[in-house]
Amino acid sequence: MVVLSQYDYLFAIGTLFAALDAWNIGANDVANSWASSVASQSVTYLQAMVLASIMEFGGSIGVGARVADTIRTKVVNTSLFADDPAMLMLGMVCAVTASSIYLTVATRLGMPVSTTHSIMGGVIGMGVASVGASGVQWVGTGSGTGAINSGVVQVFLAWIIAPCLSGAFGAIIFLITKYGVMLRKNPVWKAFIAVPFYFALTASLLTMLLLWKGGGYTINLTDPELIGTIIGVGAGFGLLICVTLLPWLYRVVLCDDWPLRWWHIPLGLLLLRRGEVPPPPAGHEMVKDYYHGRLTKEQLDARRAAANGDVEVTGAPTVTDATGEKKAASDTSEVGETHEQPRIAVKKLVGPRPDGKWYEGAVLFWTVKWLLLRGVDQDVLNMQNRESVLSGDIAELHAHATHFDNKAEYMYSFLQVMTAATASFTHGANDIANAIGPYATIHQIWSEGALPKGGKADVPIWILVFGGACLVIGLWTYGYNIMKNLGNRLTLQSPSRGFSMELGSAITVILATRLKLPISTTQCITGATVGVGLCSGTWRTINWRMVAWIYMGWIITLPVTGIFSGCLMGIIINAPRWGQS
Repeated sequence: MVVLSQYDYLFAIGTLFAALDAWNIGANDVANSWASSVASQSVTYLQAMVLASIMEFGGSIGVGARVADTIRTKVVNTSLFADDPAMLMLGMVCAVTASSIYLTVATRLGMPVSTTHSIMGGVIGMGVASVGASGVQWVGTGSGTGAINSGVVQVFLAWIIAPCLSGAFGAIIFLITKYGVMLRKNPVWKAFIAVPFYFALTASLLTMLLLWKGGGYTINLTDPELIGTIIGVGAGFGLLICVTLLPWLYRVVLCDDWPLRWWHIPLGLLLLRRGEVPPPPAGHEMVKDYYHGRLTKEQLDARRAAANGDVEVTGAPTVTDATGEKKAASDTSEVGETHEQPRIAVKKLVGPRPDGKWYEGAVLFWTVKWLLLRGVDQDVLNMQNRESVLSGDIAELHAHATHFDNKAEYMYSFLQVMTAATASFTHGANDIANAIGPYATIHQIWSEGALPKGGKADVPIWILVFGGACLVIGLWTYGYNIMKNLGNRLTLQSPSRGFSMELGSAITVILATRLKLPISTTQCITGATVGVGLCSGTWRTINWRMVAWIYMGWIITLPVTGIFSGCLMGIIINAPRWGQS
């Protein structure tokens, strides 16, 4: 039985805007986990969307919080609403409305923002309008990290802590990879030896992420047991890689065993018994060129000089090889034929509209495909290559980055997919609460007529399914709009770089979670991208214009949503009651 049935309209409005908020989390936030994987060509955009859908939905349903803080960010004292729970219900409707509308605008503008800070701004705004500024916790209480992991101050600290930490971790990982593998003699063998250790380290770190950041599950392990579990999982996974993936990589990358496919990986050590490899078909490539169409600085200068007719500098350009040494290119014609903004072939799922009336079978079938697949049929890689006011000169940006051996890069693509998938899983388990936390509060007050006990609202499984489904729909329909502004538009991407970025971001999340420091996944991956980009070549490898655009989005999020939510709340609760004396 619904206690506050007179507020059915508020519950309906809250449902609509909570759905929009979850939709925006999928459209805006999930790009943080997968943008670098798509940009580096470790996975196609469609593969990333399928994997992200599985991991995000699995995280939100499987381990999503069964209870959510009434106001997740703990910036308003909910006990102030004890005498009028309906006022809190109205406030949460205003907060989620402001958050969802702001996120919609930000997503449309291609601005990756923090969904946590968006809902926090909405809550602060409604809190000021309803209980006054004194009811808002501006500075945290307690000592140590407890003084900065709650209250409004955590937003400002997150602007510094998250990008700086993740940038440092990403840079350290990439420098180890760069000088320990990529610039060494015979980098393919060095990468082959390093892969199982990287997998073991990654598995251990991601186990920490699952155990410490967690979700709706409870971990009942002592500290020694926790350490043993983390080390054991890492060692076990590294051993599994040694007997399955490593023999496959040896045959494919080092022996050029072109008939092998990914489904042969479970054969493991049996692959070492394969005989000689037959000659490959004409034009067959074992490993894709991760730097296809990307010019070095010397090549780009020679190409532009040739286009301007400057014959004095159109001689054979030099190319930086995998060992970091410079050698002459074969001839200038190859450089001249390379496009500064290369198009990468992408197979379309929808295809052109067939001729005929709208009600004919072929046209109807195409319409259904367009409605279901348009969002994942986007040419994200080539969108990233388009020059704009924010992107600047993409070819010049990428020309300052060093090119590494493609076969060595290939081995890091598997690691990159692993880090992206786990980050996506934990994102679904935790950040979906930005939408369903306020909505769960709205639902509980509407149905029970009282504040949630202990400041935590119960989250029925149907709300988790509702939030997870809206998140996946947002990802499939509009995720490409944020994805196109990340990746190659920030700096040149490749599997070794992308892996370093994602792992650096994951380590930051792990450390911040353990220390209870405020962080945002958006800010972590952006900071890691900048850190790795700076170590990839020179400071010119970073698109500082795009970085400034993203940073501006972080800064304006809280005040915009706060003002919108506060004005909406203030107008409603102070509106004249027409028809009453």
